[in-house]
Amino acid sequence: MSTSTWSTAPLEQVLRKTADTLVGSKDAALIVDDTALPKQGKHSVGVKRQHCGVLGKQANCQVLVSLTLARKEVPVPIALRLYLPEDWAQDEARRAAAKVPESITFETKGDIALAQIDAALTDGVRFGMVLADAGYGSSAGFRAGLTQRGLRWAVAVQPTQKVYPADVTLNMPANPPLGRPAKYAKPSVPSVSVVQMIEMLGPKALRRCSWRCGTKGMLSAHFAAVRVCVADGVLASHWQHLPGQVAWLVCEARCSGERKYYFTNHPPDTPRRTLVRAIKARWACEQAHQQLKDELGLDHYEGRSWLGLHHHALLTMIAFGFLQHRRLASALQTGENRQPMHRVRHPSHHCRRYAAPLSPRFAP
Repeated sequence: MSTSTWSTAPLEQVLRKTADTLVGSKDAALIVDDTALPKQGKHSVGVKRQHCGVLGKQANCQVLVSLTLARKEVPVPIALRLYLPEDWAQDEARRAAAKVPESITFETKGDIALAQIDAALTDGVRFGMVLADAGYGSSAGFRAGLTQRGLRWAVAVQPTQKVYPADVTLNMPANPPLGRPAKYAKPSVPSVSVVQMIEMLGPKALRRCSWRCGTKGMLSAHFAAVRVCVADGVLASHWQHLPGQVAWLVCEARCSGERKYYFTNHPPDTPRRTLVRAIKARWACEQAHQQLKDELGLDHYEGRSWLGLHHHALLTMIAFGFLQHRRLASALQTGENRQPMHRVRHPSHHCRRYAAPLSPRFAP
């Protein structure tokens, strides 16, 4: 696993095309996320004290940027790439010890994800939308990259994200009698945080909306949606960005009192229910990450090298794809519209796994 030099690229391409055969369509979603592998010490490739989602805190771990293709609650992971922190990328001694290829330089998680998306597009993977959490969605560069590729997207953002009303206008100030003329146009209204924008709508803007049936019944929460102009344009002055892309701002108010905020570039006439179901489809990648670790041992790799880790990650994804193929084939044979979430034992591998809800419309 660690010393063999076989290239992962050909098998990654096969995996992407196989995943497209299983669940690819215009109704599928491509979900961008990352998953952490807790580690001790400092010699394993890319390990650093950073946010560890599985522990919910800062911890010593490796972080893999992931891409998951999902349709009708059936996920198939198609990419796992290690995020190499900047101090690691610049440490020649540690790079050499972990056998990091010379072609690998420091890249943000968003840049890694966009490269993974490009590979999926090149191989003809079919999907209708890209989903991501706030770790990616809060990056203006990441959102712009998706838009430049002509993709529909729905991403979470931080409460501090600034926006303008959708009807904001830009006016060029008159040149002053003394001094330099203004360089940028001035917005007709100041930008506000997404929290303030939703509060200005009033409490009646929040309406209950459901998105899918869970193990305890229909899942629902209160949502508000409004068209806004995202403050991600040119940085004019005093850390104020000019208006950028027009998008939907969606607020989710949970029964716990917690609120989440999202941007999506769906058309202006999109129904609220469609926005909500798009946003909430991201949970499928979390299910996939859990199964990759609990049932297939993604976090069991004990080597230290770059290639060894990616060999291991790729083989766990291939195993996951094979199991999804078996599940979908079984559902097609039995003709069941849906299966409940339950544990089943694989007859040949003697391992337990969670079966995802299935549909006979899926062809293996």
